[in-house]
Amino acid sequence: MASSHDLWDTHRKRARSAAAPLALRMAPRSLAEYVGQSHMLGEGKLLRRMIEADTLTSIILHGPPGVGKTALAEVIASATGRAFIRENAASVGVKRIREIIEQADRALVETGGRTILFLDEIHRFSKAQQDALLADVERGVITLIGATTENPLFTVNSALVSRSTLFRLDPLSQADVMTLLQRAITDKERGFGGRELRVDEDALALLAAQCDGDARRALTALEVAVLSTEQHGYEEPSPPAPLPQGEGGRNPSPPAPLPQGEGGKTSSLPAAERGIHITLAVARESMQGKALLYAPKGDEHYDAISAMIKSVRGCDPDAALYWIARMLEGGEDPGFIARRLAILASEDIGNADPRAIMVADACWSLVLRIGMPEARITLGQCAVYLALAPKSNASYVAIDAAIADVRGGRTLVVPKILRDAHSASGKILSEKEGNTASSGSAPTAHVSGSDEGEKESLSPGPSPTGRGGEYIYSHNAPANTSLGAVTGQD
Repeated sequence: MASSHDLWDTHRKRARSAAAPLALRMAPRSLAEYVGQSHMLGEGKLLRRMIEADTLTSIILHGPPGVGKTALAEVIASATGRAFIRENAASVGVKRIREIIEQADRALVETGGRTILFLDEIHRFSKAQQDALLADVERGVITLIGATTENPLFTVNSALVSRSTLFRLDPLSQADVMTLLQRAITDKERGFGGRELRVDEDALALLAAQCDGDARRALTALEVAVLSTEQHGYEEPSPPAPLPQGEGGRNPSPPAPLPQGEGGKTSSLPAAERGIHITLAVARESMQGKALLYAPKGDEHYDAISAMIKSVRGCDPDAALYWIARMLEGGEDPGFIARRLAILASEDIGNADPRAIMVADACWSLVLRIGMPEARITLGQCAVYLALAPKSNASYVAIDAAIADVRGGRTLVVPKILRDAHSASGKILSEKEGNTASSGSAPTAHVSGSDEGEKESLSPGPSPTGRGGEYIYSHNAPANTSLGAVTGQD
């Protein structure tokens, strides 16, 4: 006979399970039930090999919300038979960390059992918390599994990163989300399999598409749709019976009225018997808009702008507009987008279309002056122009080559002919050459666009032609070779 303690414990578990949301109830119980992340859990992949061989070391799982980080940590603990302790890095204190370490050390010494400490939001882990944990993590007393939505290379303490293996979890595909939704609909123990439920295919497709790879959001929307529709149900409409025809094809009498229930209401089946029908409209209302994954200060900030730049560079205006729209809808600063377009105009278009930099400059100025939402039009116009413009990175390559030469090559002295005549070295040079020159007159040069015979005086110096003659600009020189005008200074 079961003890009263066992009965109460069973009752508590049932009560907690009934109150748990669908997304929590449908969490995978084994590695076989886990959906998605085949790049690290597929046959022969690293994390799967670590789990199956029970050689798990401390790991950090990072990725967007709702992709299964917590669920994966629980599956790992179950598959390896290790004790599982869950804490939040933002709230767990040093005292609690020491209690967990003592508990894990005692279990290891007495029974040989291993313990997993799961730290959610590990990027919020403080230095004091870290110092209380690192030594025992390094000695293997406890296995740490951290989870974060941020990039751990930038947000997690470097000491933790160096002691952990990093695994990135990707957003679930639409097919993966559809699998989870179908499982929730048919599962009689944890899902809605015990209900008379019908969900239209287009409703499922909408939930899977608009959750943006967030399984929790899709399952929550399904639960909202089912529970809010449960009291209304649906009735399969039956086709109307053909009306009896009279002579000449006319109806002899109006159809008989439908049977009325008490109070004159039309009779119908109880809601429980009619069942639950989730239509496209119900699904759309339950989802309440698309969940756009974008963090203006996270990885998406850099990934999206990189995609926009590469789209413009690849002459794809449609793709460029999509990524700009994605950033704007995610709350990105339009001035940041305009700045990147201005850089791109010089970097990737350059003198292939000199107007591009002027368009980008005008775009940047207007975006800062008019702001959103109108700035989206200006950004779109500029992006389309740049995407369709001819491309040349010659100026970009040339200036980088010159900088590399300055940094890596020998520093060149400014040639005498190119020095400023008003500088100290230029004056000394002019005086010396003025004393030795046979003629005291300064060389003269033609000025482009001036009247014939009009000349501009230059500072005294050696003749650029090397023959003591007047300075001749290349564009004014006569064509004296098969290649065109070549002067002595050339």
